[in-house]
Amino acid sequence: MQEFAPLAERIVDALLESRPGLAATAGDHRYDDRLPDLSADAVAADRAMLRDAADALSEVDGDALDVDDQVDHALLTALVDRELFERDEIRAHEWDPLRHNPGGLLHALVARPYAPVEVRLDSLAGRLEALPDALATARATLRDMPRIHAETAVGQFTGTAALIRDEVPALLDAAPARHDRVAPAAATAIAAIEEFVAWLRTGLAADAGPGRDPRLGRRRWEARLWHTLDTELGAAEIQRRAWANLDRVTEEIRAAAVELVGGPADDETVRRALDLLAAEHPDDHTIVDLASITLDEASDFVRAHDLVTLVDDPCVIQVMPEFARGVAVAYCDSPGPLETADVPTFYCIAPTPADWPAQRVESFYREYNDHMIRNLTVHEAMPGHFLQLAHARRHAGGTRVRALARSGPFIEGWAVYAEEVMAGQGFGGVPVRLQQLKMQLRMTINALLDQLVHCEGMTEADAMALMTGRGFQEEGEAAGKWRRALLTSTQLSTYFVGYSEVAEIAAARPDGVSVRDWHDAMLAHDCPPPRHLRTLLGV
Repeated sequence: MQEFAPLAERIVDALLESRPGLAATAGDHRYDDRLPDLSADAVAADRAMLRDAADALSEVDGDALDVDDQVDHALLTALVDRELFERDEIRAHEWDPLRHNPGGLLHALVARPYAPVEVRLDSLAGRLEALPDALATARATLRDMPRIHAETAVGQFTGTAALIRDEVPALLDAAPARHDRVAPAAATAIAAIEEFVAWLRTGLAADAGPGRDPRLGRRRWEARLWHTLDTELGAAEIQRRAWANLDRVTEEIRAAAVELVGGPADDETVRRALDLLAAEHPDDHTIVDLASITLDEASDFVRAHDLVTLVDDPCVIQVMPEFARGVAVAYCDSPGPLETADVPTFYCIAPTPADWPAQRVESFYREYNDHMIRNLTVHEAMPGHFLQLAHARRHAGGTRVRALARSGPFIEGWAVYAEEVMAGQGFGGVPVRLQQLKMQLRMTINALLDQLVHCEGMTEADAMALMTGRGFQEEGEAAGKWRRALLTSTQLSTYFVGYSEVAEIAAARPDGVSVRDWHDAMLAHDCPPPRHLRTLLGV
C-alpha cells in the first residue's frame, strides 16, 4: 500500500518540472529558465507520467487518511485526471495558438522582483533562447485553428514582442554584465515572434472562413465541465438553476432601480437607473487611478464592518500588459502559494483597444463606470481575489498539493460572494448595489452562454440579445463576452456555480461564530472545491 504524503510530493515535483507555467504560477522558481515543451515526444512522456501518477494514487487507501490528507488525495487525483483528459481529449496545443504564447512566463520574470535582477535575467535568457524552438514546434503542431483564436493570438504575440522590446532593456541597465547574453537572445526571440505572427497572418489571409469550430460540442464540453467544477451538479441542473437565478435577480434589480430613480418596477426603469450611473465614468487615462481610490475605499469598509481579517500584503494596480489582452477586462495576478519572496499582487485592468471606434469606447466605459469599478475592485481585490489568495498563501498543509490543485469555482465563487456581501452591507450605496446586481445577472448569463454556445449552437445575435436584454449590458461589454465564450470553455460557468456553493457554505455559519471568524475559516484551507471545503469545515 502506498504512503500518501511521499507519493504526493513526488507527483507534485513531476508536475512542476513538466509544467513551467504551473511552477511559475505556484511560485516555484526552479524552472524559471524553461518554456513548456509541447513537442510530440514531450507530450507522450508527459502522458505516461500522468498515467503512472493516476495508477499510483489509485493504490492509496483514502479511508485510512486523516481528513486533510483525504482532501489532498482527492484533489491530486482530480488534477492528474484533468490533465490526462486535457492531453487526450481536448488537445488544445494542437489547435489553439494562445497555448503557445510565452508572454506570461516572460512577464513574471520582468515584473516581479522575487530575486536579484541578475538571477531573473539568467532565467529570462534561458526562456528567450528557448523561444525560437518553442514557436517552431507550435508551427509544426498547430492545425485547423479557429479564426477567433488565431486573430486573438496575433494581438497577444505582438504584445509579447513589445514586452521584450520595451521591458528588457531597463533590466539590463541594472545588470549590464548580463547584456552580452540577454540582448542577442532578446533580438532573436523578437524575430521569432514576428515570424510566428506573420505565419498566423498568412494563414488568416489564405483562409477567409471561420476555421475550426471553437465550440466543443456537448460531449466534450460536459466532460470538461465535470473536470473544471468538481461538483455534483450536472449541466442540466446548472442551466435550470441559472434561468431561475436570472428571474430572481431581475426582480431585485428592478426594485433597486425604483429606489434610485422611482417609477414602475420594470426593465425601462432599470435602464433609466443604469443610464444615470453610466454617465459617471472614467477613461483610458483615469481608470487605473480610479481603481486605486476604490481599493482604499473597499479596504476601509471591510475593516470598519469587520467582515474578514485584512492582510498587509502589497497590491499594485496597473494597466493590463498587452500580451494578456483580448479575453478578460481585468484580472488578479497574485504571488503563488510556494513563493517565498515579498512580492506584490497585480490587479490589472485593460484599456480599450487602440482600433476601437469612439462609439464602442464610450459604450465600454458606460459599462465600466465609476460605480462598476467599485464593484470590480471588490471582486478582483478587496475582499475578493487579492485578499482571498493572500489568505490562501498562509495555508500550511502536510503536502504541496493545494498549491497546485486550486479550484476556479471556489476562487471565482468567493469573489462573487464578496460582491454580494459588500453591497448588502451598503458599500457604495444603491449605485453600487445596482452594479452588483447587474454583475449577478452577467455572472448568471455567463453560465448560460457557456453551455448554450458550446452545446446548443447559440448564435452571436441570440447571445447579444440575451446579454443586452436580460443582462442590461452595453454593446461593447457584450461583444467582448461573446468573444470570450468562443475563446474559452467551462471557465465562464465557474462564477455562477462557485458563487452558489460558496454562498451556501457562508449561510451555514454556526451559531455563536462571528461573520469575520467564519469568513476567515472559509479562507483558511487554500482554494479547495466547495464540496471539499464543506468537509474541511464540518458543514
